[in-house]
Amino acid sequence: MKQPSFVRTFEDLVETVRAIARLFKTDKVFIIGSQSILLSWPDAPILLRTSGEIDAYPENAKIWEVTQKELDPEYPPEASEEINAFFGEGSDFHREHGFYIDGVDENTARLPPDWTKRAIYREVEVDGRQVLAVAPCPEDVIVSKLARLSEKDREFVEAYHAARPLNHDLIVERIKATQLDPPFEAQAIAFVARLKQGPA
Repeated sequence: MKQPSFVRTFEDLVETVRAIARLFKTDKVFIIGSQSILLSWPDAPILLRTSGEIDAYPENAKIWEVTQKELDPEYPPEASEEINAFFGEGSDFHREHGFYIDGVDENTARLPPDWTKRAIYREVEVDGRQVLAVAPCPEDVIVSKLARLSEKDREFVEAYHAARPLNHDLIVERIKATQLDPPFEAQAIAFVARLKQGPA
């Protein structure tokens, strides 16, 4: 049993990809949320890597769900629930690795519609085969945080900006492309503007 840790590493991301790839027999695993930053910036500042979980889903989630429904029409499972059952909080995986995997889907994070064109890709070896790990580029991760702007999201964006100053115009362009509800779009753009201005 490994002691729980709240600082994620690239090795944790690799273990996540392997776990999902084995369970769903997929060749592509998507990582979203704050810890997707590990794919492009493995040694990111600790504040950016502080999390008890990694959010992930397999590319073939929908196909897997259809197949499972055919096997058991009365209790059709969701891929995200399967992930949580095997690798979620309190699971054997959690106890063994010190973190857990949160099962999500393609609609969990608010990302620009064309984010996959800029996605970060890395191959991970899984039992003799190559599985592709896919994550949004850092700027698109930032947009997904700005779309929600919880206190934790604000801290993440501020920490990122302190280490790697954001391109204000680019982020605003991506926010607008994401088509948030007007109040949320205005809030996100205002927050980025304050970052650009710096401390009062």
